[in-house]
Amino acid sequence: MATDVTPEFTKNLPKAELHLHIEGTLEPDLKLKLAQRNHIDIGQSTIEEVQKTYQYDDLASFLAVYYPAMNVLQHEQDFYDLAFAYLQRAAANNVRHVEIFFDPQAHTSRGVAFETVIHGLHRAVVDARALNVDASLIMCFLRDFSKESARKTLLEAMNYKDMIVGIGLDSDEHNNPPLKFARQFEDAAAAGLHLTTHCDIDQKDSIEHIRQALEIMGVERLDHGTNIVEDPDLVDFVAKKHIGLTSCPLSNSFVSPEMKGKEVLELLSKNVKVSIHSDDPAYFGGYIGDNYYAIADKFNLTKDQIVTLARNSFETSWISDEKKALYIQQLTDYAASH
Repeated sequence: MATDVTPEFTKNLPKAELHLHIEGTLEPDLKLKLAQRNHIDIGQSTIEEVQKTYQYDDLASFLAVYYPAMNVLQHEQDFYDLAFAYLQRAAANNVRHVEIFFDPQAHTSRGVAFETVIHGLHRAVVDARALNVDASLIMCFLRDFSKESARKTLLEAMNYKDMIVGIGLDSDEHNNPPLKFARQFEDAAAAGLHLTTHCDIDQKDSIEHIRQALEIMGVERLDHGTNIVEDPDLVDFVAKKHIGLTSCPLSNSFVSPEMKGKEVLELLSKNVKVSIHSDDPAYFGGYIGDNYYAIADKFNLTKDQIVTLARNSFETSWISDEKKALYIQQLTDYAASH
């Protein structure tokens, strides 16, 4: 048992969520509801049957379940319902600010228009203000798709630039290094968008991919990225540049039994801006408060360490200095009263 950290403490802690795939919040009950609404035969007719399909032990087997599940997302209202259901859970976890990943190519490649996806998600982002959650969208490229597909996707996204805060890179990293998309990242940065990329845990060429993302492509955050501890020079680099790392303990635990907790602690000790997030919570068994508690419990984190992780989430978010100060003050007040 973690020394002085409770699930209530981590759930109610003011925090920012910076590593959250909206498609990964598709809970079995909503999947079933959307399948019925859109007359799609998904081969399951009960919540229990859907839950049984959510089984995997590595990235490839996860993606084999993850992508087909999206077939139930067809109309603007479906994307709205998906996002708003997540945002209600975010509010319940006292997420003050969230930057939501979405994968347009996973939808356009199956015939759903880009505008259908982004209008549904953006409406939910606007309505999240009623929940007292400040939200924005990060458009991700699927790295196992072609550069040409990424080029076309970015071109289309420029029509909705005011609805997107930044771009990211996700999906299967094997043989898909960050540099494959260097041109798209340069173009996005020139258009004023923020940059982040997944550097998944324990991948082939992990350190080389992290180096490309940091030194060549100039990303502002690394998603996952904890393999960076293998290269002290790169650890010094991210510490000096205040580059954020977003770690997701529960999804990590499917690949690494230690959920990369030792690496998170090492990065904390070296003043790296590492923070905790939920990744694909419907698939990995917990939302953001659960992720904070999982790492606190397994590695006996102190309340001070938990508060530092939350502060890092605000400090590496893409919001104004004024908003950061406001949210960090809420965090400080919360810590003082607990």
